[in-house]
Amino acid sequence: MIRDVVIIGGGQPSDWPSLDFYQKESTAWIGVDRGTLYGLKAGLPIKEAVGDFDSLNESEWLWVKERVTNIERCRAEKDDTDMELGVLEAMSHYPDANIILIGATGGRLDHYLSNLWLPLQERFMPVIEKISIVDKLNSVTYFKPGKHVIQKENDKTYLAYICLTPVTKLNLYDAKYTLKDVDFSYPRSLSSNEFVGETSTFSFATGVMSVIQTRDE
Repeated sequence: MIRDVVIIGGGQPSDWPSLDFYQKESTAWIGVDRGTLYGLKAGLPIKEAVGDFDSLNESEWLWVKERVTNIERCRAEKDDTDMELGVLEAMSHYPDANIILIGATGGRLDHYLSNLWLPLQERFMPVIEKISIVDKLNSVTYFKPGKHVIQKENDKTYLAYICLTPVTKLNLYDAKYTLKDVDFSYPRSLSSNEFVGETSTFSFATGVMSVIQTRDE
């Protein structure tokens, strides 16, 4: 049974997190555009890949095509980004799995923002809490309204609560800086908070939020 799908975007491998946790049979790997090339060269068992592959030259494309069992090449002029196509592929083939995006940060700011806001699209809302973006310094998770407990990652120092939309009745119960029933009428980043234990609990009534665990380089 596949529990995790790691989708590899075109960001530089030097920004990837450690992938040791995902090196197991319950993980599926999906390459996206140039991320497919990077993943294969890193020895990852990529069996599926999507994208327009316009970042590859002809010899790189042929090399990738020979090594990926199921590869779908789209025209460059399309409505979906390559990463969106990768998430749609994961949802279609592995509907119950967690979806981890790597190679989704760094480089072009427009690509990064596209990936950060991707889960807010209506078609991805059913799996928004299964999606995360991870690089060597940061992990980003997403939440619908309710009460949630965040587990501290061992290598992270800081904790940020991000209101991606207007949010009502936000409570931060046990972080270094707490809040009680605060409303935000516009997107807002509450950054540089910290854990005071191994977990941190928060809740909110309406809106969509992300939580970023991060550290200095």
